Amino acid sequence: MVRVTTSTADLWHHYGRARATSDRAVPGTFYWNWGQNAGPGPEVLGDLTGRCVGDLGAGAARHAAHLAVHHQPAQVIAVDASPAQHAMATDLYARLAPRLRIVQSDAVPHLQAMTGAYDVLYSVFGAVDFTDPRELLPAAAAALKPGGRLMVATLAHYLSGAFPQPDAVAAEIPAKTPDGETTTMRRWVLQEHVWTKLLDEAGFTNITVDVLPATTGGPRTADTLLVGAYHPS
Repeated sequence: MVRVTTSTADLWHHYGRARATSDRAVPGTFYWNWGQNAGPGPEVLGDLTGRCVGDLGAGAARHAAHLAVHHQPAQVIAVDASPAQHAMATDLYARLAPRLRIVQSDAVPHLQAMTGAYDVLYSVFGAVDFTDPRELLPAAAAALKPGGRLMVATLAHYLSGAFPQPDAVAAEIPAKTPDGETTTMRRWVLQEHVWTKLLDEAGFTNITVDVLPATTGGPRTADTLLVGAYHPS
């Protein structure tokens, strides 16, 4: 096994590529759980009619495309730092513009440039999992309008079954470079009270954390934390 340390390789180059060749449809469903097959749907975001919505770490933008087509927002902005994921999302769903806008950017600088622009922000195992929450959550709060909502689906424990962290500490998890060599990336898998504390420190209110139990099937099942909070109105 070759181990590579790099900060510039696109570690999401391979993710979702096989599916994109065979499934180009706008998804008819939107789920928050790890298995993407059960639990609540987009209704937890509230009424999106005429709203500006941001998907942080959108990947191939499948969730964002669903919202753009089925929930009448003013615009959904699908943000992802990966050049490969941005290209894939553009190939799949550029036709949904202008209601769907696909942006290649790290989440934090994007949010910092969008002060007070968003009604709703969400992350489905996306940028909130892979960005230091002490940087991302304050930026998200600033990017939301007063009364705006943040919803996050994140792992309740590591995929190995190990307990989540009791502090805002990242773990190194396996990843692959575009040429297939093995490396690692940082992922934040945190206990419920840690998310609550971080959101409170970032200025959010009405914080809720629900556990979505793992569904059966698949090699790596996991419970999900569904975390919600509001920007003070």
